Amino acid sequence: MLLFIFGCKSKEEEYLALYEDGEEKSVGTFGVNSRSSNAFGFEVPGLTFEEQAKFAVGNSLFNQSWVSSPASTTARDGLGPTFNARACAACHFKDGRGKPLLMDENTTGFLMRLSLEGKDAYGGPMGHPNYGLQIHDRSNRGIPFEAKIEVTYDTIRGTYSDGKPYTLYKPIYIFKEENFGDIEDVMTSPRVAQQTIGMGFISALPASEILKYADEFDDDGDGISGRPNYVWNYDTNEKDLGKYGWKANAPTLKTQIASAFTGDMGLTNSVFPNEDCPDPQIDCNRAPNGGEPEVTEKQLENVLFYQASLSVPNRRNVKDESVLKGKLLFNQLNCVGCHAVGQTTSNFPTNPLLEGGKINPYSDFLLHDMGEDLADHRPDYEANGREWRTQPLWGIGLIPTVNKHSYFLHDGRARSIEEAILWHGGEAAQSTEKFKQLTENERNQLLAFINSL
Repeated sequence: MLLFIFGCKSKEEEYLALYEDGEEKSVGTFGVNSRSSNAFGFEVPGLTFEEQAKFAVGNSLFNQSWVSSPASTTARDGLGPTFNARACAACHFKDGRGKPLLMDENTTGFLMRLSLEGKDAYGGPMGHPNYGLQIHDRSNRGIPFEAKIEVTYDTIRGTYSDGKPYTLYKPIYIFKEENFGDIEDVMTSPRVAQQTIGMGFISALPASEILKYADEFDDDGDGISGRPNYVWNYDTNEKDLGKYGWKANAPTLKTQIASAFTGDMGLTNSVFPNEDCPDPQIDCNRAPNGGEPEVTEKQLENVLFYQASLSVPNRRNVKDESVLKGKLLFNQLNCVGCHAVGQTTSNFPTNPLLEGGKINPYSDFLLHDMGEDLADHRPDYEANGREWRTQPLWGIGLIPTVNKHSYFLHDGRARSIEEAILWHGGEAAQSTEKFKQLTENERNQLLAFINSL
């Protein structure tokens, strides 16, 4: 509820009236108070001694580098033969966000999806016969990597209504050293790894808590028409509501993790038991494996419990005048139309602690048309080439502290939260235009609110 102060109000009292009791706790009593570089790595409070041990084992597996087969470390071999990373933490450093592909420095947590026109047998993207569904730019010794990717940037200049200029950079990608034929006439989609906090709370959301925001045909006339993505669940072999990934193309946390194991690191598991080696990649297909599967079910379950039990940092500076005024602007610009709050979790066997709680992820987890400037033109199940899942905003203000950078959006093109807002188009175009009309002080207030999340 709002904290109202009656009688003659001072200026301070007027903006404090915008504060909602307990709003700093995005996941209620399960949040953690941390502003440190380890803010994304804490478990939810209340785990038993045995669960804490399981969390620690999963944490170790998440951070451990895998090696190629055969190896003396049989519990951690099976990497590749082609891959993008040696460890989960290589992309999600400290459970945080990866960096984009840049012209002048190495990157971590970037990959390139690709596919051909059409759909596979399950309604998903059609893989390339020589390269599959993503480019693996690394490989084990003696195995050819698939290709390398380079980037250049086009400059886009604009001006706020108050005359202040801004500059955006649009990435342009090219393939180099294609080892299995020219990559042409394909659909591509660059991706940067997301932070992994709060994943269990998302798992615990029933479909009804996501679908209540759906408005595919914009019946309420607010210009926002979020819709769900229904995808194939390779764990249960049935169609399911997508919750995870930039296009909501993974239905459960288990399938998301299993897909990353096989797609990013070349590690087979119970959900995806086959090596990611397209037929023309002969050396890849002949390479020794690290077991069948290479990630055991127990290892997969430990990583699942670890990821499902990561907490969310509590918000900061929630009673600052700039933050509270920024909150008001966030609502007035209808940012909350996609970055929604007020969901309630339900059944979650992986960690029953998370059931029945109120959360504020600042996401509706639906697909939204984000406009031509952000379009990748690559469909993913029911998501079209202009649609993206709303990214949760909890923890966003701590990414510079945890990951030492401030690159945002699906490909990391935005160098700040401000630039990320300016890239929003499509259903968000009206909100973006209103943002451009704000005074510089108002823009800073809105940014202060978002950085408090």
